Amino acid sequence: MGSLILTVLSQSTNDRNRDVAYARLKERFPEWKSVMNAPAEEIADAIRPAGLANQKGARIKDILRWVYDTYDTFDLGFLCDMDPDQVTETFLKLKGVGIKTISVVLMFTCGVDVFPVDTHVHRICRRLGLVGEKASAEKTHYHMQALVPDGKSYSLHNNFLRLGRTICKAQKPKCIECPLNDLCPSAIITDN
Repeated sequence: MGSLILTVLSQSTNDRNRDVAYARLKERFPEWKSVMNAPAEEIADAIRPAGLANQKGARIKDILRWVYDTYDTFDLGFLCDMDPDQVTETFLKLKGVGIKTISVVLMFTCGVDVFPVDTHVHRICRRLGLVGEKASAEKTHYHMQALVPDGKSYSLHNNFLRLGRTICKAQKPKCIECPLNDLCPSAIITDN
């Protein structure tokens, strides 16, 4: 369950704020059942550092309730025995669970060869011209599934993530330092 809740908390915030919020949530509510049974306002208070606390708090509570009512467990290990497409289709029905969220859970919890597209990965795919400039993150996800070689989703996702956080930033990308600048149609290289 931790990977799912961490990923929900990561939406529209950075890793530091996500991690602080998750630690506060687990400190206040050591068991997932206690989170599920807590008032949404108390969950929101615990996760406030992640931003959008009221929205995320209610969604986390609803997700936990649905998982427990549906599967009688908070251990998502059972997902690893299910068809990934079925898992995706089922979990996308939940508010707060999009294609990136369930893809992250499948990749990190079950080792499924799926390519999650977060904001950094999406930016790099657009800048490299792998998808159109106006492609949504969801369209990028589905397009990239066919492009990423089998067995390479995990490493490519993590490498793009690292590249997006350190070099190919949204504002002021460091194109001169980028190992892909000779392949990137968006690279801005100056002699300065």
